Amino acid sequence: MFRLAHISDPHLTAIPQLGFADWTSKRLFGFYNWHRNRRRQFGPATLTALVDDIHAAKPDHIAVTGDLVNVGLAAEFAVAAAWLKSLAGPQDATLVPGNHDVYMPGSFEELVRDWGAYMQGDSSPANAPDGPAAVTFPFVRRRGPIAIVGVSSAVPTAPMFATGYVGREQSERLTDTLRALGEERLFRVVLIHHSPVKRATRWRRRLVDANRFRAAVRNAGAELVLHGHNHVTHVDAIDGPNGSVPVVGVAAASVLPTPAGSGGSYCLFEIETMGRFSCRMTQRALVRTGGPVERISDQTLI
Repeated sequence: MFRLAHISDPHLTAIPQLGFADWTSKRLFGFYNWHRNRRRQFGPATLTALVDDIHAAKPDHIAVTGDLVNVGLAAEFAVAAAWLKSLAGPQDATLVPGNHDVYMPGSFEELVRDWGAYMQGDSSPANAPDGPAAVTFPFVRRRGPIAIVGVSSAVPTAPMFATGYVGREQSERLTDTLRALGEERLFRVVLIHHSPVKRATRWRRRLVDANRFRAAVRNAGAELVLHGHNHVTHVDAIDGPNGSVPVVGVAAASVLPTPAGSGGSYCLFEIETMGRFSCRMTQRALVRTGGPVERISDQTLI
């Protein structure tokens, strides 16, 4: 049995002091949203508790589906790199970026310098002496009978938009990749930040070309799709060539508990590949401030 933990949207850092060159209309909206809403909703204590619980669970691998930061600044990327290292090394954790990570033109190139080792496939060259190797999507990491496929939906957008985009070329490569992995009889787990499910979120936050992603899975197949972005845990499905493929979004990992509900959570998947594939999901959350991380739901997906 292979055990995979999934965590997303920690929004790790308070927005640092912005220099004159950093002030843009989009970052102005991000700064306002942080101070008006998110700084009251997010807290490091929740994330610390979840990470400690993940370490205690000793999963075989950890999937992180983006939004580590808030407005895509270099200072934020350095903080997030330290957090990633504390979570797991790049052999034991896989990352795909979120829209807050690729917040502005040039943000992706900056984050690759700090996070690139977590977004490289098994066949990617090692980091060169003068900088990290290029990161391309989709990438593939084989971990025993599991194939982890990283897809990027993160692109810079206009102010007040948080849409994602996969693109025709990435979608075509994804189809070929999934088909080849299926022929190897590997359990294919696809990581993406935005949900590919129809009407999964508001129009300004949608995956614009989700139909391309769905077509790749419908034509080539996958066993499990994991995403973040929507800040709630939810199980959906999209069509595969031989039936439905589970699509699981996980809650934002740093949300503070309130009297009305639990705080951030992560999901733990137990995947069986001997004989017929099976997958069971457990959601674990910080239910109350100062309390332990608890199991709040179980569900058989396959």
